[in-house]
Amino acid sequence: MLHGHGGNSMELARELGCSRQEIIDMSSNINPLGPPPDLIRYLKHHIDAVGFFPEVDGREASERFADSCRIDPKRVLAGNGTTQIIYSIPQALEIRRALIVGPTYSDYADACHLHNVKTTFAFAEASKKFQIDINQIKTQLDKVNAVFICNPNNPTGSLISPHELKYLCRSYPGIYFIIDESYLPFVPGGEALSLRKLDSGNLLVLSSISKIFAIPGLRIGFVISAAEIIKKFQRFLQPWSVNSLAQLAVRKLTAIENGADVFIQKTQRHIQAERRRFLDAAKDFSDIQLFPSTTNFILAGLPYGLQAEDVINQLAQDKILIRNCHNFNGLSNQFIRISLKTPEANNMLAAKLSKMARTRGDRIWKSKMEISAGR
Repeated sequence: MLHGHGGNSMELARELGCSRQEIIDMSSNINPLGPPPDLIRYLKHHIDAVGFFPEVDGREASERFADSCRIDPKRVLAGNGTTQIIYSIPQALEIRRALIVGPTYSDYADACHLHNVKTTFAFAEASKKFQIDINQIKTQLDKVNAVFICNPNNPTGSLISPHELKYLCRSYPGIYFIIDESYLPFVPGGEALSLRKLDSGNLLVLSSISKIFAIPGLRIGFVISAAEIIKKFQRFLQPWSVNSLAQLAVRKLTAIENGADVFIQKTQRHIQAERRRFLDAAKDFSDIQLFPSTTNFILAGLPYGLQAEDVINQLAQDKILIRNCHNFNGLSNQFIRISLKTPEANNMLAAKLSKMARTRGDRIWKSKMEISAGR
């Protein structure tokens, strides 16, 4: 098994001798509102589904998702989360060399390495607030046949316009562009920014309902592409990839009367309000740089003398878990990612980070005074 993910709330709970529910997990970038209540009631009512085999190819889930997006069902395939699909991409598309636009989710590179695919990176820079430069991508396309782009990007929260992505797809028809839109539902107006409806032979869009509906344990993701590309994937995804409860969740969430759109809009308003709240509080710890984000998490750069491990270990004692970004290619242990949660949790974290910043400032001031005194 490859390891490259964030904090482990279960492990921290064991270390502290508390329940997992007591951990404020701000390392996990799922919806802070939790699952829609109607969905949980529906799954409880249908819990006996675990006693039956799910549909072997998850066809109903694919078709219902396609209908909800108003796209051809032949262009959609359901999987055991987008991660399973990512690990199938190198084989299904016969990728030889891939370009990964980063810093980003580690599983793109891990999936390529698992299948002996050579990888190169196009890194956005902190000095440019991690905004992706399309021209930089273009300069590295001559020796690759696939490009991975997370949009909005994890962990930076940056967003590339659909016009620029469409330009790349149309300008380089011999290259596969894998666009991961797992976090797009958190962006106001995100549906209009999606490339799902663009039927192109070199475009693959990854879509997740696990994060926006806070059901990561059910593992539900989709790949949307041209029908001939979907046929290639069907040879590599294992049977029964989508379990019975996951298929039922798709049925419920895609039903016209379920209110999913209202839930998503409520989530977007919550994220916008909490981002403003957190950024206002961040004025008290100006030494910590918070990068612009369009989604439900914020990347933070730590000042000299303060490392991610120190911050994480100190917060862990207060049962708060955040993400160490040292294992994102292109980042270091000077970066952390904060996933916005409830107002109470966000205020608590802001207060603790502010205290850390002040304590660090006091130490630096004291050190300088000692040096000037000749100690």
